[in-house]
Amino acid sequence: MLALYVALKAGLPRPFWAMMTAYVVANPLAGAVRSKAVYRFGGTFLGAAASVVLVPNLANAPTLLALALALWVGVCLFISLQDRTPRSYVFMLAGYTAALIGFPSVERPDQLFDNALARVEEIGVGILCATLVHSLVLPAGLSAPLLGLLDRAQGDARTWLADLAARAHRRDAGGATLAADRQRLAADITQLRILSTHVPFDTSHLRWTEGALQEMQDRLAGLTPALSAAEDRLQALEEAEGQLAPDVVAVLDAMGEWLALPPPDQAAAWPWLQGLLDRLGSDPAQGDWSRALRISLATRLGELLQGWQACGALRADIDTGLTGAAPVTARRPTLGARVLHRDPGMALLSAAAAVVAVSGCSLVWIETAWPIGSVAAMMAAIFCSLFAAMDNPVPAISGSLKATVWAMPFAALYVLVLLPLAHDFASLVLVCAPVFLALGCLAARPALVGLAFPMIMGVAGSLALGDIATLDFPYFLNSNLSMLMGIAVAALVNQLMRSVGSGVVARRLRRAAWRELADLAGARRGLPDESHAVRSLDRIGLLAPRIAQTPPQQRDDAARAALRELRVGADIAVLQTQRAAGRAPGARLLLAGIAQGFRQWSDHGPSAWPDALRRALDRALLRAMRPAADAVDPAALVTALVGLRRNLFPRAPRTLGAPVQEPAA
Repeated sequence: MLALYVALKAGLPRPFWAMMTAYVVANPLAGAVRSKAVYRFGGTFLGAAASVVLVPNLANAPTLLALALALWVGVCLFISLQDRTPRSYVFMLAGYTAALIGFPSVERPDQLFDNALARVEEIGVGILCATLVHSLVLPAGLSAPLLGLLDRAQGDARTWLADLAARAHRRDAGGATLAADRQRLAADITQLRILSTHVPFDTSHLRWTEGALQEMQDRLAGLTPALSAAEDRLQALEEAEGQLAPDVVAVLDAMGEWLALPPPDQAAAWPWLQGLLDRLGSDPAQGDWSRALRISLATRLGELLQGWQACGALRADIDTGLTGAAPVTARRPTLGARVLHRDPGMALLSAAAAVVAVSGCSLVWIETAWPIGSVAAMMAAIFCSLFAAMDNPVPAISGSLKATVWAMPFAALYVLVLLPLAHDFASLVLVCAPVFLALGCLAARPALVGLAFPMIMGVAGSLALGDIATLDFPYFLNSNLSMLMGIAVAALVNQLMRSVGSGVVARRLRRAAWRELADLAGARRGLPDESHAVRSLDRIGLLAPRIAQTPPQQRDDAARAALRELRVGADIAVLQTQRAAGRAPGARLLLAGIAQGFRQWSDHGPSAWPDALRRALDRALLRAMRPAADAVDPAALVTALVGLRRNLFPRAPRTLGAPVQEPAA
């Protein structure tokens, strides 16, 4: 109501745009409102500038102008889909804002600048009012949900560690329990990265802890491949020796005891636990493969526990920052959310669907000279953009179409009956309150937002499409029919061009992982960074809901394969580091073979790895375990080579250098 009041006082032609904007940016969290307000204003300004550039230059060719606006929507949508954080809103909004301003100006280009200026002013008023109210009136900070999610992720990592330590005594810890731990942690880390993009806009001291928050996210992401690798080494030791040997069980029991200690006692007991890890794999009487597995297990467990301690220290640092004190540790560069998975192919398909839908509506409008047909093109641009990130946007667009139909009687009641009765602002508030308060409360419930929010947009949109002083029934009917046509065309075009099944998206995620592993192994210059682990975890989080409906065995196989590829990436990164230092003879050929294999996988699907690569891995592993090995970090090199052998050749012989035993016919 504040936005509507200011817009009316300022004499803006469509004051209900300001009211709609207040609803669009509304969020229970003040930081999310402020960030979305900034992104919405930036997108609105960019879209208005694009319309001011395009319309005057193409005003004499309406068909060409409509095509240019459709292409602008498609380009902006493609760019926005490359960023899966709330920042993507800038370009998405820039796309359909140009359509909202440009299409009504096709027939009246002389009014373009006034329309663009009014649109920016109306959106700006709505943004400013929403931001002020959410920031000043009982603001809800991000601290509680974000720190709750951070603590949950830390707790899930600790649970996975504890279940790993209990593996020797709990048989189910090697199956369903650990699988659930993996899935929870991967989902937590991706949610953290997306939610934390609002931190710089928060109203509390949380924004001063942004560096520590992001570093802790990176640390948690780094725990996952080490946890998964330690789990795999324990399984390999069971396979090689029939059961976990007493020295391995003793280390796991010690780790469980250490985890049960409070943080100060953990720091004091760390040298004792580190000594146990150092002695694991030091017995030369053990076989080469068993000793290599122990060295690898000790290295991974050491990384895990040190990473866990670092997470605890960062969590304490965050609590210190929340009090307003200065950070107590120096910050290193963090990965943030910029490394999340991207799918340019699907983004291009979504952009193409938007261009076709907008162009089709524009063609019908121009050829039929429909007075208000431009609304169809505007709605096609909006709905193709809003749901483009979904695997199949058609159900969401169809649901919005139904909600818009249900909103039409309320909109007609306002346009034809109630608004003419409102003679001052107080009566306008009373008229608006019943419907907009009720729908606003429903829209705040996640289960009902898909119905309530389109109804809000349907009612407010009908009021915002024209000057409220000149709205009449023919205009209302034409604009709403055009609106429904645009939404229907968006659904139809997406059904024909864009809808894909979850299985298709899952396969694309897997192929993207194989291409990235090939690039990682084939890199000749520069050392790998940590972005691969973050992106792989993000893919695991994306993969989980898409394989949730598959049979249990197929679902478990896909989850294990995704984690195996995450471990392979971590091992390749270590091998690349050793190669760059010139301390890993033969690493270049190994990496070339791995790169070639994953390129074949991405092109033709998974196939068996050549046994020559396994024999080369065995030779490199035997050389790395010699006392005179000159690697930068012999234990790290042994760990990486063991990981590659286990992940690429899970059924390899239990003796290094042994020939493969073919199964009997």
